[in-house]
Amino acid sequence: MDNIKQLIGLPENAVIEYKSAKGGLPASLWETYSSFANSNGGIIVLGIKEKNGHLTPDNLTDEQLAAYAKAFWDIVHNRMKVSATLVSENDVTVEKWQGASVLVINVPRARFDQRPVFLNHNPLGNTYIRNNEGDYLCSDEEVRIMFADAQALQHTHDADILPNFTMEDIDIQSVRAYRQRFSLRRPGHPWNEIDDMAFLTKINAYSSDRKTKEEGFTRAGILMFGKYASITDRYCAPWYFPDYQEWFGDDTSQRWTNRIYPDSAWEPNLYQFFHRVYTQAAQSLPTKFALKGIERIDDTSSHVALREALVNTLVHCNYAIQGNILIKRISNGFIMRNPGRMLVSVEDFYAGSHSTCRNPLIQNMFSLLGYGEHAGSGADIIVKGWMSYGWERPKIVESVHPEETTLSMMMGQFHVRIQKNELNVPSDIPSHVPSNVPSNVPSNVPSNVPSSVSEMSRLAAHLSYAIPAMTQTNQSRALSILQILRERELSTHDIMELIGDSNRSRVRKNIITPLISSGLINYTLAENPNNPNQSYQLTELSQSLLKTPDYITDPQSLNAK
Repeated sequence: MDNIKQLIGLPENAVIEYKSAKGGLPASLWETYSSFANSNGGIIVLGIKEKNGHLTPDNLTDEQLAAYAKAFWDIVHNRMKVSATLVSENDVTVEKWQGASVLVINVPRARFDQRPVFLNHNPLGNTYIRNNEGDYLCSDEEVRIMFADAQALQHTHDADILPNFTMEDIDIQSVRAYRQRFSLRRPGHPWNEIDDMAFLTKINAYSSDRKTKEEGFTRAGILMFGKYASITDRYCAPWYFPDYQEWFGDDTSQRWTNRIYPDSAWEPNLYQFFHRVYTQAAQSLPTKFALKGIERIDDTSSHVALREALVNTLVHCNYAIQGNILIKRISNGFIMRNPGRMLVSVEDFYAGSHSTCRNPLIQNMFSLLGYGEHAGSGADIIVKGWMSYGWERPKIVESVHPEETTLSMMMGQFHVRIQKNELNVPSDIPSHVPSNVPSNVPSNVPSNVPSSVSEMSRLAAHLSYAIPAMTQTNQSRALSILQILRERELSTHDIMELIGDSNRSRVRKNIITPLISSGLINYTLAENPNNPNQSYQLTELSQSLLKTPDYITDPQSLNAK
């Protein structure tokens, strides 16, 4: 609740709404309750009027607030008015803002199996969703999608048996390639001896319904192994269009430089798309080891994280709604977008405490090859594997309208630092090495200035995270300072000379103070910060970030992971 208190007074946005309550409990409160519940949650503050960004308290009495709280509880438990009671006693409190008392209602995000949260005993025309600072009425199609997600535990979309689909709809080359990879991973497995149809049945690409006696190819089977024309049939996934693009130029108005997409030259089912995209994308990851296809031979944690993220995008995609899968490789990372929101909250995704997959049959097909993880561990693998290189924490963002999930995996601007031929990086990727270090850098720069991708990117990532307002120029200067501090302490005058800036106050404001606040340097004379003999030294944090990782000093350590 302390975090919620800090939000009061901020402008209205996707997670905060102010409502005047001078005339009683406002009727629009319930539209906001529905919209927050169906989106990402939020807080409703009763007793503050918002107009054109200006907030004015109603100055309600404690008696009024108590009456409003009672009225709220009476209505929220009335199923004829609200379909789900999501709030607990601790979610409704009286708080102070600018001396006035207000009633704060914290509305949690509804679980996928509780959505849609609607009003007046009828979901059609009474279901709302939050978009920025507004509550918007859901269309009937949006309500239908919520109901479909709510049934995910009972019957998933990818388990549907499709009518009149046959082996003619299957790309047999994709099946053979999958089976070959399966046999290499699981030699001696009894499934290696059965025919293709029996194998497809074992992995639920072909299935039967005991109750209806219906049998046929599942939507998962067609998506994984089907021909493109069959996948985009109206009975399967008519909006399916997987797209991989490489954008390495600084000018976003220019076109992509490489692309993998349905161009009629191949069958872009999920198996083929995954294989081709990962093989291409993995070339830009740092490794001194050869890959054999996409097998786990001398994999680094970054390869595992990238592969897990790609599978995560494909298995959590909502193939029932409009939108396409888009994987973008940009100069400093990857962006992966899929239609559909997650079935768990962003917090649960990072915690790895819950795992609910929208397409469990597809997930299992990847898992049989060793790709993708069950039991909620996938997010942990993505985050830890990526950050083990000092890169930025992968960031996942949900969009409510349209329903999309985007995962960003940034490497930091100093990603390409060692020789490109050591990293197997395509020659057209620009090297983001700082070029603005002044010419008057002291001649005694240490010979062991960190040159590996991990050391540079760990520092850059920490600076970007801890000091987001620091400009790229000042970040480059800060990194140069940290490198020198590996060898010796620096005074303010030394730092000014190093970066070529004679303005002491500007250097302290833009460089020294931010480095101290971010925990990367500290005073040598901590008890007397204003001592004229004051110098600066690295902290334990910065020393750990500058430490050469084991996979460089001992390549064999990768095999133990």
